[in-house]
Amino acid sequence: MIAIMSKDFVEQLITTSTRQRTLSQGNYLFHQGDTVRSVFVVSKGQIELARHAENGTSLVLQRATGNTLLAEASVYSRIYHCDAIALLPSTVFEIPKANFEEIIHQDSTIYNAWAAHLAREIQSARYRCELMSRKTVADRLDAWMAWPGNKLPPRGQWKSIANEIDVSPEALYRELSKRRSSPIKSE
Repeated sequence: MIAIMSKDFVEQLITTSTRQRTLSQGNYLFHQGDTVRSVFVVSKGQIELARHAENGTSLVLQRATGNTLLAEASVYSRIYHCDAIALLPSTVFEIPKANFEEIIHQDSTIYNAWAAHLAREIQSARYRCELMSRKTVADRLDAWMAWPGNKLPPRGQWKSIANEIDVSPEALYRELSKRRSSPIKSE
């Protein structure tokens, strides 16, 4: 039921969109410090949220793909705390923040779908914290594979897993090679 409400919620947001925007790879949707005026749903492509520290390091906080809300927490903020950059050519629906707030407050079912979405995002963030606290590639891969819905994609897509668990592709390939050759680790 929640998945249906979530789908309906995103679909309703898209229908209230005042504008659809297309971004080329490498283009920014917004910058850290910009005033929050809109809520975005990524229709296609991939957009990354990255927070930059004063020392020059950055932390990826979200990689949003098709029919995904981007930077939900910004609804409750005056400014964006991250940069949003298109990793792939992307299309987004833009909903003015005031319209978004009106939508979530007009119907308790929609408000509950919004709350459920935020709860899932918290769960995902906690999972990511747990994953990143693991020291070895093997431990990170085990944690990633234990998350519901995660399964190893075809060989040509392994680099995306390396990015997600924050290890080099080569380190991931070595770990996967060990697992294929070890009778204890093979499935």
